[in-house]
Amino acid sequence: MKKDIHPDYKLCQVSCACGNSFETKSNVETMRIDICSACHPFFTGEQKIVDAAGRVEKFKAKYNMAK
Repeated sequence: MKKDIHPDYKLCQVSCACGNSFETKSNVETMRIDICSACHPFFTGEQKIVDAAGRVEKFKAKYNMAK
């Protein structure tokens, strides 16, 4: 490997929108994410729709699926 071309690999504090936070290693110091393993439907077993732009409501209104 060439020397002095790779970024520093340091501890990174990751914080999720659900409130969970953990440490990992990355080339940045902090990271904010929307979904982590504590709130992801695959790991929790419950369905959760994350919609920040109103796309779900727009789809339901378009196809008349509103409840």
